[in-house]
Amino acid sequence: MSACFATTIDLRRVAPPARHSLIFSSFSDLLPGQSLELINDHDPQPLNEQFQMRSPGVFSWSYLEKGPQVWRVQIGKNAASAASGASDSCCSGGACCG
Repeated sequence: MSACFATTIDLRRVAPPARHSLIFSSFSDLLPGQSLELINDHDPQPLNEQFQMRSPGVFSWSYLEKGPQVWRVQIGKNAASAASGASDSCCSGGACCG
């Protein structure tokens, strides 16, 4: 059984300085109810904490695989709170428009 993701990001192939901007940009592009899959070579828990600070209540975080070689995480954009959360921030969840 495999889930259907809007996008899959294999962070093992992305330069470390570019990772978080790629992830937050990809999350911003998700429609409410969609999710993305992250693949990494270590536990991305610090990223979860960043999501909690930037987008509280707007995302879901589910481990699909927990090491020791590979971590896979599903990050979803919550359908109900995505619309209300975007209007609560001047940056619409990180996508500043002006």
